[in-house]
Amino acid sequence: MNSLLSRRAALKSIATASAIPLLGAIANGQQSQQPWPLVRTITHGPKHHWFGYYDKLEFDPTNRFVLSNQTDFEGRTPRDNDVIQVGMVDTGDNDKWIELGTSSAWGWQQGCMLQWRPQSDSEVVWNDREGDKYVCRVMDVKTRETRTLPRPVYALSADGKWAVTSDFARIQRMRPGYGYVGLDGRYPQEHAPENSGVWKMNIETGESELIFSLADAAKIDHMGKSLADKWNYFNHLLISPDSNRFIVLHRWRDSIGSGANAEPTGRFTTRMFTVNMDGTQRYILDPSGNTSHFIWRDSTHVCAWTRPAGKKDAFYLFKDQTGEVQIVGEGVMTRNGHNTYVPNTNDEWILNDTYPDAKTREQKPYLFHVPSGRKVELGGFRSPRQYTGEWRCDTHPRSSNDGKRVAIDSPHTGEGRQVHLIDVSDIVA
Repeated sequence: MNSLLSRRAALKSIATASAIPLLGAIANGQQSQQPWPLVRTITHGPKHHWFGYYDKLEFDPTNRFVLSNQTDFEGRTPRDNDVIQVGMVDTGDNDKWIELGTSSAWGWQQGCMLQWRPQSDSEVVWNDREGDKYVCRVMDVKTRETRTLPRPVYALSADGKWAVTSDFARIQRMRPGYGYVGLDGRYPQEHAPENSGVWKMNIETGESELIFSLADAAKIDHMGKSLADKWNYFNHLLISPDSNRFIVLHRWRDSIGSGANAEPTGRFTTRMFTVNMDGTQRYILDPSGNTSHFIWRDSTHVCAWTRPAGKKDAFYLFKDQTGEVQIVGEGVMTRNGHNTYVPNTNDEWILNDTYPDAKTREQKPYLFHVPSGRKVELGGFRSPRQYTGEWRCDTHPRSSNDGKRVAIDSPHTGEGRQVHLIDVSDIVA
């Protein structure tokens, strides 16, 4: 026991030291010698912990409890019999791990869509597999009462009433690692099924309806060309802050191998739709074919990494249902990353990160101050080379509800992927 405690203390010392020494604020591309903020590792080995995607609520309303997935292996594709634990860390009680349940519907990039339900002080949701379908578990962490919704969730509305979701079996077939293994899915031989697409589900009752089918999307030509013979799928859904519209990325591939479990071939093409929550008023916000990571800034603006026609790769701010677009962070936010706006900062601060540097393998989450153009790096976290492809460990930075702390996933301490907290209160104050 003493040796384990000593090892953890040593690892904590290494993690903290690695976050202190070199970099800090960057203004107009110039780096200053401002220390990195302190890092606190809140999960530890031998098991591995991570949250997953960057656009979901990881912190409870009090910012004390931090959600996480837990598994005892890394470095391979999940199998249909692999079960992970879902739980939360009590940062007010020596980072105590509290198990909540398990999931058989998960992936390395987005976990099992574990997240707090908006407008609730005690409900947590995550996806699971039950028989021949994917479902969603809803647990009250105070009473431990759990109920099951008949569909999995992808994104929740800010008013806590609705979820939008997609076909996770089809996603897995079209882009392994972003859907779930275990089920072959329906309509595997159809290019754009009438009965697959985006569903809207009532989080209280579980009632759902298909509001945007893949067939509907494929009927809308791309750059004057038909998509009827492409392999269409939907991915990456996110509801606007006023709960009135949602984003969905419509993607397609030219070809796919034969058989229900065939691997896709070639690159996918992407366009971004915004849609009313009843499925009407579908608008192609970014038709470029290059849309990547994105976030709603507010209910009428979306910040996304893309390359509009005739422009360069960058983050752009789009005004929904208009042609208005402008570059964000020019000359500073020059690399693709996982971007969100920090709560309680009047949208002045953007939280983002980088992928591993080709030479150093460091990933660098950072804050960007929109009014001044100032960039503040939050650390350099080395990702060993075995973390690549489907089971890479992106930092996917997530803000606490008060905007004072940032959670990241990273394997830099030598214990595999773990969850770490960064204090940014002095930066955004």
